[in-house]
Amino acid sequence: MIPQKLDEGSDTYGLLAYLYGPGRRDEHTNPHMVAAWDPYIDDPARSPDMTLSDLTLLLDAPVFAMRGKKPSLHIYHVAVRNDADDRILSDEEWAEVAREMMHAAGLAKHGDDEGCRWVAVRHADDHIHIVATKAREDGRQPRLRQDIVKMQAAARAFEVKFDLRRLQNGDKTAGRWRKSGELEKAERRGLSEAPRETLQRTVREAAATATSDADFFERLAASGVRVRQRVAPDGNLTGYSVALPGDRNPDQEPIYFSGARLAPDLSLPRVRERWSGTVPALRVSPAEAWQVAEQKVRAAAEALGAGGLRQGAGDVAALGDLIVVAAIVSPRLVRIQIRDAAREYERASRAPGDRALEGESRRLSRESAQALSQATAAVGRNDAVAVLGFLLALVQAVEAARRWHDAQEHRAQATASGRAGRLLREAAEVTVGVHAARGYRPRPKRGPVRPADGQRLAAAPSERPMAGVVQEAIPQLAQVVLADSAWPTLRDRLAEIAGGGEDPVDVLATVAGQRDLSSAESVAEVLTWRLDGWSKHRGAAGAASGASPSSASGGGAGKSAGPVRKAAASKRRPPGDEQRKGPKRTR
Repeated sequence: MIPQKLDEGSDTYGLLAYLYGPGRRDEHTNPHMVAAWDPYIDDPARSPDMTLSDLTLLLDAPVFAMRGKKPSLHIYHVAVRNDADDRILSDEEWAEVAREMMHAAGLAKHGDDEGCRWVAVRHADDHIHIVATKAREDGRQPRLRQDIVKMQAAARAFEVKFDLRRLQNGDKTAGRWRKSGELEKAERRGLSEAPRETLQRTVREAAATATSDADFFERLAASGVRVRQRVAPDGNLTGYSVALPGDRNPDQEPIYFSGARLAPDLSLPRVRERWSGTVPALRVSPAEAWQVAEQKVRAAAEALGAGGLRQGAGDVAALGDLIVVAAIVSPRLVRIQIRDAAREYERASRAPGDRALEGESRRLSRESAQALSQATAAVGRNDAVAVLGFLLALVQAVEAARRWHDAQEHRAQATASGRAGRLLREAAEVTVGVHAARGYRPRPKRGPVRPADGQRLAAAPSERPMAGVVQEAIPQLAQVVLADSAWPTLRDRLAEIAGGGEDPVDVLATVAGQRDLSSAESVAEVLTWRLDGWSKHRGAAGAASGASPSSASGGGAGKSAGPVRKAAASKRRPPGDEQRKGPKRTR
């Protein structure tokens, strides 16, 4: 449960109209009041005797009655949100939460009849909005001191009482919340993410691969972002800020973000920590880079956290940079999963407290990252076996980081490590599927057999029951797979393969035989990931063969066939272009 203090304001009616309205994208459902300072206040959504204007006047009455200077921004607004995996609370439970939050904040203490007026509005299953006016009914202003900290403590108690996901009080390692205005602006511009997120990823990639201040800023400039350095009067570099081209404020000035505003570990002092120690230069051929990186990651996993709390904090930070570098140089078919894992692990890389920068695991992670940076030339080869070994070693290291965070009771970081590990396991199994598809040689198809009298023809591959496919391909695991909660997804993948004209029994047996499945928590899920890799490789190979010129169709090597040239030449003209054509020539 997360209480989030939102911007203060002065337009009570406008805020209520938004909370009770359809939302910006019709996301509000059944807006209604769950609690108020007075239990006998009618809900505008459910009573014809109360309107939003009436409720606004009641809330603002103590503000208008104040003597002396009134607060310019008298609206106190907080949202209390549950995790997506939490159970849905009832209106009565949310009402209890709202009353306790107002008590903890100091706006309306239990038993205080002269506290501030407030209402709690619910328009979604997972959160409520509490709107209060910062004026007590006795004419005084409330004392708001450490209000959000006290509300967070109340939220921890409710997590235990209502059996919700247990969170940890802020340790100043979390990233900044994405503001709704940034998201709406990105949507208007047709961007897939807010500029702050793009800049954060770009700066993190530059920091993970850089070896000095000059190298860091050169990589930022090469990535296409605007860079502005902050230099002290004595000539020392003290900070930096970045802006995304095209992202401007109403005055048409670039919107710059300092490194600390992007993430706690992207300030200039924290970025410099990455190259504070010397890492011996590795001379590794691109073909051997993945194997060298794998060996060092396995050693780093064994040494992670062995030197104590401060050294462990430095170890998990270096591991985060390694995952970022791996996402940059990884094969295209698994790049999305590794990039998502790097984003999930970001919180795990920031442990509260001081860090030691000379740990053995940290040194090995940095050497592994350096080896991977030399593997860029080998990405086109897509050495699936070498990449698989590295990914399995990386899963081992992330699991070691999760255990270390658990031991230190860093619940948020341990959870982030678990999510990142799951994504890396998916990438590893997709790689297994890619490797299986490369060496796959389909069995020759048997011709149609005429059935004897009273017998039916065998079903086509796309019509076969997928449960029978599993029983025929992996009989020793069939019972476990069919009882797995991930079986419906696996069944769909098998149906897609059958629909593509391939034998699902042969394919499933091939991917299942690549690596042992006895240690998998969900065999059906692992097989689904492997089939995803299979399909990705087969689809990429099919697209490449379809796009390559065919020498057998005439014209020789490197030349397209006649029909292809004709199709390329007959391009559709834009609307209105017919008027610009010249007169037809006559013989």
